[in-house]
Amino acid sequence: MLDYNLILAVTAGIAVLLILILKFKVQAFLALLIASITVGLVAGMAPLDIISTIQTGMGNTLGFVAVIIGLGAMFGAILEQSGGAEALAKYLLKVFGEKHASIALMLTGFLIAIPVFFDVAFIILIPLIYSLQRKTKKSLLLYAIPLLAGLAITHSFIPPTPGPIAVADILNADLGLVILIGFIAGIPAAIISGPLFAKYISKRIYVEAPKLEVEGGEISNFPSILTILSIIVLPILLIVSNTFLNSPLFSNQTFPKSILSFFQIIGNPISALILANCIAWYVLGIRRGFSREKLLRITTKSMEPAGIIILLTGAGGVFKQMLINTGSGKMLAQYFASGGLNLLFFAFLIAAVVRILQGSATVAMITAAGIVAPLINDSVLDLDKALLVIAIASGASILSHVNDSGFWLVSKYLGLNEKQTFNSWTMMTTIIALVGFASVSIISYIY
Repeated sequence: MLDYNLILAVTAGIAVLLILILKFKVQAFLALLIASITVGLVAGMAPLDIISTIQTGMGNTLGFVAVIIGLGAMFGAILEQSGGAEALAKYLLKVFGEKHASIALMLTGFLIAIPVFFDVAFIILIPLIYSLQRKTKKSLLLYAIPLLAGLAITHSFIPPTPGPIAVADILNADLGLVILIGFIAGIPAAIISGPLFAKYISKRIYVEAPKLEVEGGEISNFPSILTILSIIVLPILLIVSNTFLNSPLFSNQTFPKSILSFFQIIGNPISALILANCIAWYVLGIRRGFSREKLLRITTKSMEPAGIIILLTGAGGVFKQMLINTGSGKMLAQYFASGGLNLLFFAFLIAAVVRILQGSATVAMITAAGIVAPLINDSVLDLDKALLVIAIASGASILSHVNDSGFWLVSKYLGLNEKQTFNSWTMMTTIIALVGFASVSIISYIY
């Protein structure tokens, strides 16, 4: 049975969150905290209980997420500064050839966004896009859209990027399964929203690269491709191996206990990223002539963009905890269970609505996760939780428009006006969302 006071509390909290962000332009971290307090007050929680819930929600969330985001930021910065990202892009173009450059760029975006933030990766690789357009004289969108699709999908679907890491933690989902489902759902989404859509839209919108005013020499001392791929794949392989070996697919006697224990340690996301950072620090830094002081500056600077994401993730954990402690989550769970509304669709819908209204995919993912988390009971399997993570990621990817910083980043660097950006970038993000959710739904149905 519905408790209308709790419904009012949840509605008031979401309304306050959106009004603060949209109308008053309040920073999302502060807005999430105020919205959480609003839920507690309207639900009738005691003031001290509200404060205690804030501390619990923040602490429980950041105990894991803050470490992962910090390690991921440092790892990406070293890869960026060493020239590894650009080396991988050029290698893929060499392998696929100019004719299949869009596929190469999609794969580049897909791989590079694993350790590097979306906007950083896009800015690093945009000169390559310009160079291709000047050489082929085809529309810039033929090359930019596949790259953007790969970047956007990995940024939202595949840990250790912050969004899926935060959602997986809030929903208590197995990270290895989230990576696996993220890849399965992300590949068709990347193909359809990337090379296929790029071929269509580039025939309708012709855009040239900016004129090259200064000829600069190319970097010749790139890391080897094998080195770059090994360092990027290592943490993912360790995490997935841990999930696979310790899954119900095998009995406890299949592998020696010492092997399982070893992978439980080394395959933990924290351990895997620490190891990847140490290898990158030495192989891409020290061995390539970087001084210790330079590496310190690189890794320290990488913490700046990570800081706000960590705080924002913690605030999302507070919002989730408030819904749990007020009983709103349990009430909604019972209601949706009796009403038969599909939980995957509900998760997708909430994330999509918040994304469209306030712009940030990360805020949409964390808000949706906070609302959905209380609906998950002990009977929900790990695979179902992983599917929920990607359903939320799909919803949070939809319809990027003028309230999203990514909209303006793409518009600025590609030289598009607002209408062209809507027709290309906004449509691309919507295709990602719909194909991603369709993939998750199919997996859920088969499973």
